[in-house]
Amino acid sequence: MAQITKDQIADTLESIAQMLEIKGENVFKIRAYTNAARALETYPGDLVAAAAEGLLGEIPGVGKAIAEKITELVATGQLAYFESLKAEFPPGLFAMFELQGLGPKKIKALWETLGVTTVPELEKACKDGRVAELPGFGKKTSDNILAAIQSRAKHAGRFRLGSIAADAERMVAELRELPEVFQAAIAGSYRRRKEVVGDLDFIVATNTPEAVSEFFVQHEMVESVIAHGPTKSSVRFRSGIQADLRVVKSAEYPFALNYFTGSKEHNILMRQRALARGWTLNEYRLALAEKPETRNQKPETPPEIHDEPGLYRALGLDYVEPELREACGEFAAAEAHTLPDLIETENLRGTFHNHTTASDGRSTLAEMAEAAQELGLQYLGIADHSKSSVQAHGLETDRLLAQIAEIKALNATFDGHFRIFAGSEVDIHKDGSLDFPDHLLERLDYVVASVHSSFSLTEVEMTKRLIRAMENPHVTMLGHLTGRLLLSRDGYAVNVPAIIEAAAATGTMTELNANPKRLDMDWRWWPLAKEKGVRCVINPDAHHTSHLQFLHFGVGIARKGWLTRKEVVNCLPLGEIEAMLAAKRARRK
Repeated sequence: MAQITKDQIADTLESIAQMLEIKGENVFKIRAYTNAARALETYPGDLVAAAAEGLLGEIPGVGKAIAEKITELVATGQLAYFESLKAEFPPGLFAMFELQGLGPKKIKALWETLGVTTVPELEKACKDGRVAELPGFGKKTSDNILAAIQSRAKHAGRFRLGSIAADAERMVAELRELPEVFQAAIAGSYRRRKEVVGDLDFIVATNTPEAVSEFFVQHEMVESVIAHGPTKSSVRFRSGIQADLRVVKSAEYPFALNYFTGSKEHNILMRQRALARGWTLNEYRLALAEKPETRNQKPETPPEIHDEPGLYRALGLDYVEPELREACGEFAAAEAHTLPDLIETENLRGTFHNHTTASDGRSTLAEMAEAAQELGLQYLGIADHSKSSVQAHGLETDRLLAQIAEIKALNATFDGHFRIFAGSEVDIHKDGSLDFPDHLLERLDYVVASVHSSFSLTEVEMTKRLIRAMENPHVTMLGHLTGRLLLSRDGYAVNVPAIIEAAAATGTMTELNANPKRLDMDWRWWPLAKEKGVRCVINPDAHHTSHLQFLHFGVGIARKGWLTRKEVVNCLPLGEIEAMLAAKRARRK
């Protein structure tokens, strides 16, 4: 029996809470399961060991009854209570929870009033007007549900980079540990750090392909085997994503890794360069072409290739990092020796836009500071929500002032080696004004200005809204530019080039929100921002200490956007970032 994962247990508890809410159970009972699910998501220890030793009840948020259920799940892989509860509902009902904006109460109303039990039935009920007529729904809600259904269909079979990263890294790490494996890597769009991927590609060099393929298809992460052969196997992980394994000889490895990394457009240009030299390039080798497309009667024999950099050198190019392989100017730069020295995760010295329990975070100020120091950061910015974000328990003036004082007191304990910056993620109102008055913003070290409401403005209105906010001299950086939630909610309409121009004119930093659900501003816009002199700030939008790890995803997108450490503000050491923020404050007075 495959060992159940922490995420699967948390998902089961979350599903129980949803079903209990549909049934109209006691709110405290529902909350107990929700809190336990959240507690497990952020539990750093070995859950299996904790269950075996009877220590689950010591996890904050996990009561005795739920601890017993978790123990049953860990021991058997199943939970009788969950199965019996699930049997009370139509199977198709649970797919509705995947739709943005549709919670248990609305699902209950749709089921009990309209008899809707599947997403296709829900779509039909939206189109024929029945949903709009339901009390508490209306046409706007019906339209939003329909848009969510259409978005779900459009993104079917696609996965956020962050949601499958753990599986991908675990598999490649375990492949590399096999004694039969010489080299192993993840290729495809994952290696190119695309924000959304369709599948995973693993490339392995070995002389014993059967043993490696057998390990792959029998791995505990595998839910089903799609195809199985000595050199190519395809499986579906329990997370839902398809994973392909290609096993090659060591001599073929550089070509297979390059080919299956892509992109398709990049590969086409690579093959064209090879043909121009009288060679043929495919996923196995670089060789003389049978009918050379070259003026030379006898083209030179291609050199021996031992790694990817050698392949690029053979084609007259500097090595192109995987993130840049999108046929977006990398060949001209590689030929002219002008490829950028891309930012690395270790270049980051600190970060901003992080939340605590003061608003909607799940870690305290002290816990966030300690986690940042453990990561080797020199500074951490705290930017809890402002008062208009009621759903996020936004801070009123008195609570913000108290937090500023708490930060000052905590900073006194760091002896100058680490610093917390006092900030706020301030809501941008519909008219572009800010949620706090200027005399309060003056008390902060920095301000992140973000949109959290009125997403339906026209592009012109939204653009004016953001530009007005940036024109406020107290605004330091613009948060998650388009408000998108990958595979869930499209960004609101906004003229991004105009925003970049305004950021350059006002000296406003633009955030690269590293949360894998956002990764906003999109990597496609960063070359323009770089050209205009706009400074990037990579922020995790952390709501828990573990979310500081999101910085890794942000760096991947920054690399994809051709950014170096020079364009990313939080690569500056503590002293220089203090001076920069001080200079910004001086200019706004």
